Amino acid sequence: MAKISWKTLAVGTAILTGCAQCFAAPPTPGGGPNAGPLGSGGGSHDVFHVQMMQGQSRPNGIPGRGLGPGQPHAKPGGFDAQGPTHGQYSDLRTGVALPISPGQDAFGAIQEIVQMLESDPTTDWSKVDIEALRQHLIDMNEVTLHAKADVHMTDHGVAIAVTGDGRTRDAIKRMVPAHVHELAALGWKASVAELPNGVTLTVVANDAAPLARLKGLGFMGIMVQGAHHQRHHLMMAKGVFAH
Repeated sequence: MAKISWKTLAVGTAILTGCAQCFAAPPTPGGGPNAGPLGSGGGSHDVFHVQMMQGQSRPNGIPGRGLGPGQPHAKPGGFDAQGPTHGQYSDLRTGVALPISPGQDAFGAIQEIVQMLESDPTTDWSKVDIEALRQHLIDMNEVTLHAKADVHMTDHGVAIAVTGDGRTRDAIKRMVPAHVHELAALGWKASVAELPNGVTLTVVANDAAPLARLKGLGFMGIMVQGAHHQRHHLMMAKGVFAH
């Protein structure tokens, strides 16, 4: 009988072990022609492609839902882009991860709503007014970043003189009085009084808004109360709501 060298035995054992692992490994979830540890092409690219399409993984760890049944197909240009908040940006042709952020908050907010309107078959485009939403987002920017807020604590609550010039003043006069109605819906006791260059926002402490909480929140903390902004933005874009 011919002698078999130890090197030949080692190589043969390695080959048999590798084949056993190939056949024993569980198929890629979803089955199909690419089922198996390496897919039909025998390379890691096939596994990555199947996982990406099924939402199992994303380049650089970006999570996503993939393009499963009942979900929108890739946008024109080959991008899996469901919106800036969904972490869905990757180039399906190359598998290269793309930035999620559009680079500017107002741009991203408008982009998200436009995508929602485009995916809704009931959208009445004769009423859609994206420009109204853009003007409101400018107001939000002015009030958030440029308004001056002088806070005065009282025995019963807080009085805040919110002032500014030009577009900032106009934005204050539009946004703060409208927000008082939202505070009332939350059980807060709030009122607003006109000033030449803005308004005075007064909030009386109660169980819904204790004095210590009002002190800690300050002007912007009070302005962000409630979750109405997102709903109003969509309604505004649809042309059925004006601030």
